[in-house]
Amino acid sequence: MITINCYVVGEIETNCYLIEDEATKKRAVIDPGDHSDKLIAEIDKRGGELDFILLTHGHYDHILGVAELCERYHPVVCASEKELEVLQKGKYNRTSVHNIRLNSFNVDRLLCDGDKIQLGESEITFMHTPGHTQGSGMYIVDDHIFSGDTIFCESVGRTDFDTSSPFDMMRSIEKIKAIDGDCHIYPGHYIFTTLEHEKRYNPFF
Repeated sequence: MITINCYVVGEIETNCYLIEDEATKKRAVIDPGDHSDKLIAEIDKRGGELDFILLTHGHYDHILGVAELCERYHPVVCASEKELEVLQKGKYNRTSVHNIRLNSFNVDRLLCDGDKIQLGESEITFMHTPGHTQGSGMYIVDDHIFSGDTIFCESVGRTDFDTSSPFDMMRSIEKIKAIDGDCHIYPGHYIFTTLEHEKRYNPFF
């Protein structure tokens, strides 16, 4: 079982998530899109340890806070093996387009579809869901899906960026539709939703 805290960060209001395994107090941050005093204060209050940073994709509004957290807590940074080029190239991660400075960081673990991350007693599964970017992915733990910019409430992420693909997005949606049962969905922006709600009301489904 995990606990989930959400922090809305940056100019584009990205949902950044702090998750913690209840049994062991091991922690991960998903998509630290910018600096957050509240996030840092919460980590420090819980003992000042951060085990993982999990990136759903490499656009700047999901990674601007990574370097700061790495310098402060030294977590293991994880991202799709297909997303390394996006993380490294300003044209692809949009920093050069918006004239934004990105402090460098290393990706410590490159993930393939279906890879597992052990957060204490909680097992996190990485699902590769290209479309928004070539290496976009989701993290699934228990009945929680952290969908990045793949799924929003009754919508999906844009597919008109460098490395985007409308065809890949639709294939990813078909893959997501095949997930059994209902799940809570925590997207990269906007309000939370559920898999059942999206199957009923999302026109892309």
